[in-house]
Amino acid sequence: MASITFKGVTTLNLIGNEVAVGAPAPDFTLRKGLAPDSAYTLDTDAGKVRLLSVVPSLDTPVCDTQTRTFNQRAAELGNVVIVTVSLDLPTAQGRWCGAAGVDKVITASDYFDHSFGQAYGVRIEALGVLARALFVIDGNGTLTYKQIVPELTNEPNYDEAITAAKAAIA
Repeated sequence: MASITFKGVTTLNLIGNEVAVGAPAPDFTLRKGLAPDSAYTLDTDAGKVRLLSVVPSLDTPVCDTQTRTFNQRAAELGNVVIVTVSLDLPTAQGRWCGAAGVDKVITASDYFDHSFGQAYGVRIEALGVLARALFVIDGNGTLTYKQIVPELTNEPNYDEAITAAKAAIA
C-alpha cells in the first residue's frame, strides 16, 4: 500500500490500484455536473492527450494554486485537455471556477462513485479525499507520466508534468 505524509508528520495510506507508466490508463467515471449524463470518462477525450491534475479540495490554498497554475499555463500545451479531479461536488467546482476565473481547465468530480481514486490508487483512506497527483495519458490511452506528491501540502512539479504532456503529443 502506497502512502504520503501530511505536514511531514502524519503518514496517510492510499487505497486503490497502483498504476504503472507505460500501461493502459484505467477507466473511470467522473461528473462535470450533477446529472448522470454529465459523465467524464477515459473515452470522453479519446485520441487527445490528457493531463489529469488531482487535488484534495479546490477550496484549499495549495489546490487553488495548482488549478490556477494549470489554467494559466494551458496555452503552453496547445491541444492537451487539462482536467482537475477532486471529490468536491460539481456545483462547488463550478462556483470555485467562476470565482477564480478558471476557464481553460475542466473540473470533474469523483464524489459519486470514487472510481477514479480507486482506479489510480490516490484515495486517502483516513481523510476520504484524493491525494495530490498528476497523470498524463496519451492519445492512445497509455499512461505516460505519473506523479503522486509525497507530501500532501506541497505543490506538484508543474514543469515536469507539462514537459511530459508535450512529449505525449509527439
